[in-house]
Amino acid sequence: MQITLTARYTKREDKLLFLNELSRQLYNLKNFVTLLWEAKGIDASKYGQLSQKLAIAGRMCGKWLQLFKKEAPATRTG
Repeated sequence: MQITLTARYTKREDKLLFLNELSRQLYNLKNFVTLLWEAKGIDASKYGQLSQKLAIAGRMCGKWLQLFKKEAPATRTG
């Protein structure tokens, strides 16, 4: 996802916007993959693999957001 690279190299003050967008895109992709599986567009094995990878990416994004939100107030006050 291009937005991941954009978020990584964006100025700190603009990073939260990109991280939130990345989170939304991952959520939408997860739902799309679930719909695809329910419509029998992919088999259970592929669905399991994709779901697992999306879950990992979602956790990574969530940790990145938590870290940024935790650090952001300190950088704005000082």
